[in-house]
Amino acid sequence: MFLFPGSGTRLPPVVAMVVVIGMLGAATASLPAPGPAPEDVRDHRDRTAATRAAEPWIWPTGTRVVERGWEPPSDDYAAGHRGIDVPAPLGTSAAAVDDGTVAFAGPVGGRSVVTVDHGGGLVSTLDSVQPLVATGDDVRQGDQVGLVSVGHCPASAPCLHLGARIDGRYVDPTPYLPVAEWPVLLPESAWPG
Repeated sequence: MFLFPGSGTRLPPVVAMVVVIGMLGAATASLPAPGPAPEDVRDHRDRTAATRAAEPWIWPTGTRVVERGWEPPSDDYAAGHRGIDVPAPLGTSAAAVDDGTVAFAGPVGGRSVVTVDHGGGLVSTLDSVQPLVATGDDVRQGDQVGLVSVGHCPASAPCLHLGARIDGRYVDPTPYLPVAEWPVLLPESAWPG
């Protein structure tokens, strides 16, 4: 249990984490947004970090719900969840989260994956999708790149797994996305069961 500052209320760890994330989001929302890059440097392969912050990724299926979040591994070979899972029915269109070049489209370990290189060492991965693009294709943000299929999540609870890598290392993709629609958690005393 965590003590919520200033209220004396004790919160379970998961509720405390949601409150802290919400507070962080509110604090960063008041920061001024960086200005757009000049037109001559807007090529998707040369965009700066400030430009990327001003032009975030889009959610690949349109839904902004995270079913399972980022769980960083303790080292490169340890267990973890190297991305986020977005619930999506089988056959749902999966879109490129940003402009880039398809670096890979095909099977990996029995699952179909589409990987898009956004330049500057940043890569997004969509797992499991039936690819509708091929390696080397240039894509724009929002272009359909695949259809959600069985693989990372079972057919009984289908999802799209979105991963991000910088210079080959997996990172949390949520900072690149517009704010997620997180569920509102009620205190235990409000639970009807």
